[in-house]
Amino acid sequence: QVQLVESGGGLVQPGGSLRLSCTASHSIFSFDAMSWYRQAPGKQRELVAAITRGATTNYAASVTGRFTISRDVAKNTVDLQMNSWKPEETAVYYCNPRRAPTDYWGQGTQVTVSS
Repeated sequence: QVQLVESGGGLVQPGGSLRLSCTASHSIFSFDAMSWYRQAPGKQRELVAAITRGATTNYAASVTGRFTISRDVAKNTVDLQMNSWKPEETAVYYCNPRRAPTDYWGQGTQVTVSS
């Protein structure tokens, strides 16, 4: 059983910064990749950023240059540093470790972008 604890969500102003953190109960090296997804009201869940076991990163085109995914192996955490927020990025953000063929999901953390 994989336990995930997400933190860091909340209210952020447009153009502001926020950092999300996901802590896993297993070594993050045990996963093929760890990702962050988001789901806005009435929309499908979409990939925001991912980091593989080999530390390769990839980002959704809409966040490239503004968001940075990183990991701390010793702490089993994956963070998402997010800058220059846009109002349309209000969503629930989910941590997603993947160990093929299984995806694990956190409970999600709400981020609201509003002035």
